[in-house]
Amino acid sequence: MMITIECPKCGTAGSQSLLKPDYVGPYRCWKCRELFTIRIENNQVKSWESLTEEQLAEQEEQRRQVEALKAKFGKKPED
Repeated sequence: MMITIECPKCGTAGSQSLLKPDYVGPYRCWKCRELFTIRIENNQVKSWESLTEEQLAEQEEQRRQVEALKAKFGKKPED
């Protein structure tokens, strides 16, 4: 499912492809390159929070650690 996302900083419309109608995670505006954590519910953006490059790297590292633990203990990664 494709949804349109309007950047709160520059107002540019962008598109995001989602497998599920709900999403929480990073989003980068294609035009101004501003980074955000967005929360989407039922294919509609509900909230935005500014995100730094350092915070994004930290989130990605935490996600990798969780996936490594799931693999170690035989858990199937969540979609």
